[in-house]
Amino acid sequence: MAVFTDVSETEARDLLRELNLGELHTLRGIQSGIENTNYFVTAQDVLGTREFVLTLFERLTAEQLPFYLYLMKHLAQHGIPVPDPAADRNGEILLTVCGKPAALVNKLEGGHELAPGPDHCAQVGAMLARMHLAGRDYNRKQPNLRGLAWWNETVPVVLPFLAPEQAALLAGELAYQNHVAAGSAYAALPRGPVHADLFRDNVMFEDGKLTGFFDFYFAGVDTWLFDVAVCLNDWAVDLPTGVHDPERARAFVEAYTSVRPFSAAERQLLPAMLRAGALRFWISRLWDFHLPREASLLKPHDPAHFERVLRERARHPVTAASL
Repeated sequence: MAVFTDVSETEARDLLRELNLGELHTLRGIQSGIENTNYFVTAQDVLGTREFVLTLFERLTAEQLPFYLYLMKHLAQHGIPVPDPAADRNGEILLTVCGKPAALVNKLEGGHELAPGPDHCAQVGAMLARMHLAGRDYNRKQPNLRGLAWWNETVPVVLPFLAPEQAALLAGELAYQNHVAAGSAYAALPRGPVHADLFRDNVMFEDGKLTGFFDFYFAGVDTWLFDVAVCLNDWAVDLPTGVHDPERARAFVEAYTSVRPFSAAERQLLPAMLRAGALRFWISRLWDFHLPREASLLKPHDPAHFERVLRERARHPVTAASL
């Protein structure tokens, strides 16, 4: 999240009135993240004060956005704790603010757990499995826009910024992932809507209990195992070094598979997907770091972190049997 487009209090006040959510109390830009413009919005009416998150979409188009917004609505209706987009008087959840596509969702309770233990990881794993199962009958289709096709397009753009050793690693890993994706085991992986960005700062806890997942704007139809791998690469690694944390990883996977057991193909390809998850975020962080966009609040993430994670995943493969 960041602020690329300035929203005035007048514009926020008009939006709340259009949505029949009361009067504007506070409006505050959100600094974290790098894709969209985000604000915390507090509204007040006769029932009291309620908090929302206003998102203006800077890259996604109005044609792409219904997939994400209706996915959140679908999951919320199936008991998954995710933000539920507010609708206007015509029932529309894709809004327009400052001439840009936008959405207003309820703010989840609690805060981030940035130093998770095994219990936090287990809760995330179980809820992710429930989310995957709840999304099976979601009827909109859209690929993961930051998947393999995007990696193939973006790697040539960022390679010139890298040292020779880094460039060799990046190009070699991309070739490996293209090889994996062409195989029969990959074709057999179960798939459906995935979050694809479920890091520690996209999950909320209160009093040690998970209260929700948010920021679904990288979601798409992909393999469920890729979603698991993205989570393990954040929730179950040591952040300074990228080294695998077996206790947290085991807690996550055991909880996930207690809800949705892995298939044979998933067990086989877990090491490759852990590398794929690291590659995806190394590429995107290189892109954001070397080709930044202007924003009034913006802190690009360090690409070196996922370079370290990728090297660790390639050097020390983590198998399903070890979990």
